[in-house]
Amino acid sequence: MCGICGIITPLPRQEILPALTRATRALTHRGPDDEGLDFLTPESAPLTAAFGHRRLSILDLSPAGHQPMHDAATGNWITYNGEVFNFHAVRQTLAARGLHFQSNSDTEVLLKGYGLLGHEAINEWRGMFALGFWESAAQRLVLVRDRLGIKPLYYYYDGQNFLFASEVRALLATGLVPRKLSRAAVESYLAYGSVQQPLTIIENVYAVLPGHTLTFANGRLHTEPYWQLSASAAATKPVDEAAVTEEIAELLLDAVRLRLVSDVPVGVFLSGGIDSSAVVSLLRRAIASEIKTFSVFFNELDFNERVYAERVAQAYDTSHHSVFLSERDVLAKLPRALNALDQPAVDGLNSYIVSEAAAGAGLKVALSGLGGDEVFAGYDFFRTVEQSERRRTQVQKVPSGLRRAASTAINALGTLSPDHRANKLSHLLRSDHLHEHSVQLHRRLFTREQQQQLLSANGYAVAAYQRDWTLLADWTGQQRELCATADAVNQASILDMCGYLSNTLLRDTDTMSMAHSLEVRVPLIDHKLVERMLALPGALKVRPRKPKKLLVDAVGNLPPEIVNRPKRGFELPFKHWLLGELREQVESAFNAPGLDDLFQPQGVQTLWQDFLQTRVTWSRVWSLFVLGEWLRRNL
Repeated sequence: MCGICGIITPLPRQEILPALTRATRALTHRGPDDEGLDFLTPESAPLTAAFGHRRLSILDLSPAGHQPMHDAATGNWITYNGEVFNFHAVRQTLAARGLHFQSNSDTEVLLKGYGLLGHEAINEWRGMFALGFWESAAQRLVLVRDRLGIKPLYYYYDGQNFLFASEVRALLATGLVPRKLSRAAVESYLAYGSVQQPLTIIENVYAVLPGHTLTFANGRLHTEPYWQLSASAAATKPVDEAAVTEEIAELLLDAVRLRLVSDVPVGVFLSGGIDSSAVVSLLRRAIASEIKTFSVFFNELDFNERVYAERVAQAYDTSHHSVFLSERDVLAKLPRALNALDQPAVDGLNSYIVSEAAAGAGLKVALSGLGGDEVFAGYDFFRTVEQSERRRTQVQKVPSGLRRAASTAINALGTLSPDHRANKLSHLLRSDHLHEHSVQLHRRLFTREQQQQLLSANGYAVAAYQRDWTLLADWTGQQRELCATADAVNQASILDMCGYLSNTLLRDTDTMSMAHSLEVRVPLIDHKLVERMLALPGALKVRPRKPKKLLVDAVGNLPPEIVNRPKRGFELPFKHWLLGELREQVESAFNAPGLDDLFQPQGVQTLWQDFLQTRVTWSRVWSLFVLGEWLRRNL
């Protein structure tokens, strides 16, 4: 696992060397073991091309795995972040076609394989990857990002300089990218608690989309998908559930075994829920040696899941590490965690804490159960999504005047908690987002109306704003089209994988784990497993009182108390902390000068008071605090 960057520019070497050096050094936390920086074109060439790299040594720890890596036979170059777990099999196939290899790294397999086969080579890669490939003969740059967007990759082009990097902040470090906020990105952040790709928080900096390649040649950009999440129309034929369960079991075990490819020890994040427990169970089936597991627990009993994690650790004989956190501990870690954020995010702190524990125990690699809820329909909304979609469609047909009148009547009944069903119905009736899928409505943090009460109307370029919203709408529209004929459960699965999983969970996990030079692998979203699950009818995945039945049955031996326990996500007790030791810091931040160009002070204060009076959830307050802190630190 590594950090990568690069530049294509008409500027001479001496002018871009300091910029690329700064970008490479900004990625040191992603790869503390080695550094590389190479020019890919001769000094006399009309364009200067250069790659930078920071290495976290996991496969082939020798100098033979150094990057950027050059293929002397073709003149091609690669700078690569990630792991292709089946690279041994891919290497054998390429060797049969006459290619020769000098190292034991997957980097060389990708370099020579892509050089020989182009986009066709990607079809055989199973893993997580983001790479820059320089095709010497064509003087062409190709960026490639993995299918589910596990590894990040960003780019910037101003008509002269094309830059790419693993992190937005590495691009900013070059000094060639203006530190200008994207207003559309801010609004998408407030809508969902993270910036929605392809946007980033910085104007004119974009994410390479999951499952896409981006080619830059002759001053032009071209992006296209090589793989897409999709689900076909609901099957009408009966499904042999026993056969399907056996097939899923084989895919799960294969996915975990693949992710043991490493020349360093591998651990597991263990929350005590079904997903992480399933990974531990599968890992124990795959290996007989020591397994290290890690979990976080708290003073606040409502959030203390220690007993469940320790039960799983005992069942599978792991070497378990529990990290205890108090409010004071979180307060002490908070500045470092905020500094680690590449982009503002609501959910990043939990990943930072558990990654710190794993790295502190000497690990470089950890497995996570991330994605299990999206793939196996584990969230509560999966059970009601069909009904929710019918209700949304019906409400959408009601004239807006009548909807607002009904909303006002509900509000007149009295003060309701933010999570009360009647309160949610009131917001739905007033919503101007009824064209969105019910899963996207479920994930919404702020409506447009609420954003208008918070954000200043000044200080952004209308043309850039409209361009960015068009890009975002196009990507969102493509996701809807790909699942339009599927049943409601599979629609929800795809939209949540493209949305919450990709934009929040995977991005936060990558950023916060790499802040500690830790690689996190996610077997439950192996693309072969995902493809098979999306080919199954939703009714097979959602069963009354049987959470994630396909996953539970496929694993087969999970402790009953883990399967039947009340569902709780891996979350931190922010509400307790915001009303406790974090309160003074948050109030101080909201009253600090410097953000008036973005926020309306009265709107921020109203939000804070609404939280104190339990009229809004903690996540809205926290999202504003994190955004403000990110801006102060980076812009």
